[in-house]
Amino acid sequence: MGWGEEYMGYTNTDNPFGDNNLLGTFIWSKALEKKGISHLDEKDLKERNKRIQEDNRLELQKVKQLRLEREREKAMREQELEMLQREKEAEHFKTWEEQEDNFHLQQAKLRSKIRIRDGRAKPIDLLAKYISAEDDDLAVEMHEPYTFLNGLTVSDMEDLVEDIQVYMELEQGKNVDFWRDMTIITEDEIAKLRKLEASGKGGPGERRDGVNASVSSDVQSVFKGKTYNQLQALYQGIESKIRAGGPNLDIGYWESLLQQLKAYMARARLRERHQDVLRQKLYKLKQEQGVESEPLFPIIKREPASPSDRLDPEDSLEAQPGPSSEPEAEQDTEAKGEAEGEAVLMEEDLIQQSLDDYDAGKYSPRLLGPSELPFDAHVLEAEEDMHRLLLLRQQLQVTGDASESTDDIFFRKAKEGMGADEAQFSVEMPLTGKAYLWADKYRPRKPRFFNRVHTGFEWNKYNQTHYDFDNPPPKIVQGYKFNIFYPDLIDKRSTPEYFLEACQDNKDFAILRFHAGPPYEDIAFKIVNREWEYSHRHGFRCQFANGIFQLWFHFKRYRYRR
Repeated sequence: MGWGEEYMGYTNTDNPFGDNNLLGTFIWSKALEKKGISHLDEKDLKERNKRIQEDNRLELQKVKQLRLEREREKAMREQELEMLQREKEAEHFKTWEEQEDNFHLQQAKLRSKIRIRDGRAKPIDLLAKYISAEDDDLAVEMHEPYTFLNGLTVSDMEDLVEDIQVYMELEQGKNVDFWRDMTIITEDEIAKLRKLEASGKGGPGERRDGVNASVSSDVQSVFKGKTYNQLQALYQGIESKIRAGGPNLDIGYWESLLQQLKAYMARARLRERHQDVLRQKLYKLKQEQGVESEPLFPIIKREPASPSDRLDPEDSLEAQPGPSSEPEAEQDTEAKGEAEGEAVLMEEDLIQQSLDDYDAGKYSPRLLGPSELPFDAHVLEAEEDMHRLLLLRQQLQVTGDASESTDDIFFRKAKEGMGADEAQFSVEMPLTGKAYLWADKYRPRKPRFFNRVHTGFEWNKYNQTHYDFDNPPPKIVQGYKFNIFYPDLIDKRSTPEYFLEACQDNKDFAILRFHAGPPYEDIAFKIVNREWEYSHRHGFRCQFANGIFQLWFHFKRYRYRR
C-alpha cells in the first residue's frame, strides 16, 4: 500500500517494535487455516482477494441501484397521490362552482319574476320568461321574442346585450342559440338607431353603411318573407361572391348586405322556432282533450318550379341591386322569391310520396369524407369487413349456432339464479359536476350494468297480527345484487370500488356510487338506507373477476324480543 522504508523511516532490522517483518504484507494464518486455504501461495491469495473485492463492488452497485429504484417508486407514488388529491380538489371546486352558478341563475330568475309582478319588467325579464315558458306545457307566449325590442332606446338595448351575456354565462350553454340570435338582432337594432341619429345630425353614417338609401328598402323587401334555409343559401352565395372577388366588385356594399342578412337569419330562426313551439303545445292540448288533430309535422309538397326559380343562388344574387343597379331588377328578384307555392299532402298521397323518396335515393346514407368523421371513429376497410363476414358464416355452418357476444355473456351470467322474488333494478342517479383529469386522453363512458333487487315479506309481530298468507303484507326491499361490466379498463390491476353516501333530500335512502377509473365514469344508484349483512353465509359478495364487479348484499333482520 506504499508504506515503504522511505515513507515510514523504519526497516525490518531497525524499528522500535521489534518486528522483523514490518514492511511485509500481513497474512492472517489462523483465518486461512480455518477457511482451508492455507496451502495457497501468495499470488493465489492476491488473486482471490481481488475477486472478493470485485464481487463486493458489484454487490454495492446492486444495492445502490435498488435504493435508487425504491426512491423512484416512492416519488411516483407521491406524484400519484398528489394527482389524486388534485382530482378531488378539482371535483370539489367544479361542484362548488356549479352550485354557485345555479344559485345566481335562480336569483336572477327570481328578480325577473318580482319585477314582472310589480309592473317594472326589463327586456331581459320578458326574454327569460319566454324561454322558460317553452318547457311549460301550459304557458303560451303568442308573440315572437324580438318584438320585445320595440320602443327601446340605444341605452336600453346596450343594457340588454350585457344582461344576455350574463344569462349565457349562468346557463352554461343552455339555450345558447336563442341568446345568440337575440344578441345579433339587438346589435342590429342598435346600429340602425345610431345610423338614424347620425343621419339626423348630418353625419356621414349613410356613406359608411355601404348601401344607398334609394335601394335600402328594395334590399329589405328581398330578405323579408323568406325562410331560414333560403336566407342561408343567400348568405353562402354572398360569401362565395366576396371570396371570388373581381375588379368591379363593391366589397363594402356586399359586406354591408351580409351584415344585414345575419339579422334577418336570426329573426327567421326565432320565428320558425316560435311556430314549432306553438304547434307542439297545440298538439299536446288537443291530445289531452281527445280532439282529432292533423299530423304535427305535415309533409310539404312543392309546386313545380318555374324556369326562373331554377336559378342558382349565384344567379339570384347577381339579380340583386348593387350600388348602381335599377329598382326594376329588385322587383324581379322579389317576384322570383315569391313564385314558390306550398301545399299539404293528404293521407292518400303519403305512400306515393314515400315511394318517390325511396326511388330518388333520399333514404340512402350520405357518403362522408375523411374530414367529416369524428376523431374516435373506427374505419373498417371493405375487404376486411367481407373477410370477417365470411369467417362468421363458415363458423355458423360448422357449429350451427352463432357465437355469443361479450354483452350477451355478461347478461347471461348476471341473470343466473334470478328468482321470482327478484326484479331488475336500473334506476340510475345522475352525477353532476364530476371532472376527470384523464378525459382529454380517454373518452369517458358509462359502464353497462344488470342489477337485481330482492323483495319479500317481513313477518314481524305487527304483520302476523294484521295479515295472513291469503292477504300478505306489502313487500319490502331485502337486498340488492349489483353487476357492473368493466371489460375495457386501462389499468387491469385496479379493482373497482364502491362508496355509500347519504342522500340529502331523504334520509331513508342512500346513494351507492361505483368508481373504477379510466375510461369509465362513475355510476350511482339510489338504494334503501338500512344496515347491511356482511356475512358470506347470508349472501354477501364483493368481487371483481372476468371484467364483472359484483356487489351482493342483504339487509339485517331484527328479531323482536320482550
